[in-house]
Amino acid sequence: MSSDDGRVQGTVAEGFEAVREAFAAVLDEARDAPEAQLAVDVDGRRVVDLWGGPGTAADTLTGLYSITKGAAHLVVALLVQDGVLDLDREVAAHWLEFAAHGKDRLTLRELLAHRSGVVGVDGGFTTEELADDRLIAARLAGQRPFWEPGTAYGYHGFVIGALTGEVVRRVTGRSIQEIYEERIRAPYGLDFHLGLPESLEARRADVLPLVPTPEEAERLAAGAAAPQSVAGVAFNQNATPPTDLVAFANTRAVRALGPTSSGGVGTARGVAGMYAAAISEVDGRAPLLKPETITEFARVQYRGTDRVTGNEDVFGLGFEELSGRYPFLGPDAFGHSGATGSLGFADPDSGVAYAYTRRRFGFPSGYGAGPENHRLAEAAVRAALARRER
Repeated sequence: MSSDDGRVQGTVAEGFEAVREAFAAVLDEARDAPEAQLAVDVDGRRVVDLWGGPGTAADTLTGLYSITKGAAHLVVALLVQDGVLDLDREVAAHWLEFAAHGKDRLTLRELLAHRSGVVGVDGGFTTEELADDRLIAARLAGQRPFWEPGTAYGYHGFVIGALTGEVVRRVTGRSIQEIYEERIRAPYGLDFHLGLPESLEARRADVLPLVPTPEEAERLAAGAAAPQSVAGVAFNQNATPPTDLVAFANTRAVRALGPTSSGGVGTARGVAGMYAAAISEVDGRAPLLKPETITEFARVQYRGTDRVTGNEDVFGLGFEELSGRYPFLGPDAFGHSGATGSLGFADPDSGVAYAYTRRRFGFPSGYGAGPENHRLAEAAVRAALARRER
């Protein structure tokens, strides 16, 4: 079923009309055009391919922020599955410099669960450093942690990919970006890049800022983290100048190097295709992850209050735990949101690989999946389960 009514463009398979209706409602209700894409695969086949907004086409590339963490940790999951990495080995066993300031006993499992305590650095990072995982890692190695490693959880927004990536580099001699390109992106032809080639810049469109109402602006100002607080450090607000998220993604150096915490560039098609490859047979290729690997990485590792955001939140290993937030998902659903309000995930129970990307920041700004994902993802999962029952 095709659609081109001025709001929504693209196609949905028979039985997925409700997803198109939900996407149209999201665009209609938005105060400012979110410039969004929505792609859903079921059992490795594309069933939803929609987009909307005057500046967004099906193949428009844009900054995906923390959706990038999903790609990075899919690589880590593959290396654990291959026996190359041991989740319960100390990080410092591979990366000696990391042992400074009491970080010597932290395991890779604890690191992946955002429990290192090293959420940023004193004085903050420059944009040049945030664009380059190796520069981030070099500074983090000697950084004192902001809580005792392994004892608490706090979102490592700008640094988790550099930390896990340095372990990968020390063990394999290669970066996460290189392994992702070789084992995941290139074989499946995914339009999701950890390092955007200059040749694809013509298809890229800038991330757009939130246009807040006066009330929203007041709430954002009241909730802003103090620069020297743990949250301020984690979001690099202690730097001079503080990091501006919109400018960060729109910087060519960031796109070119593809830092694995926050610098990926892609389309909803690319993100959905990655998660489909993770859990489903695609083009005759077996799923990238075995069921036991999915369970290991998807299930909750620790519970508690996030030291950075102050929220009651849970993580798997590198991925956000999603079934608590979205009760229509199975317990092994895994994925990651992005700062503009985007979300990508895989749900083995329904066979759904979902990706919603938006170029314009939503409200609240910079804090992961937008509320519209609930209705969009639920419509997709319900349609997928209904198809299986027929």
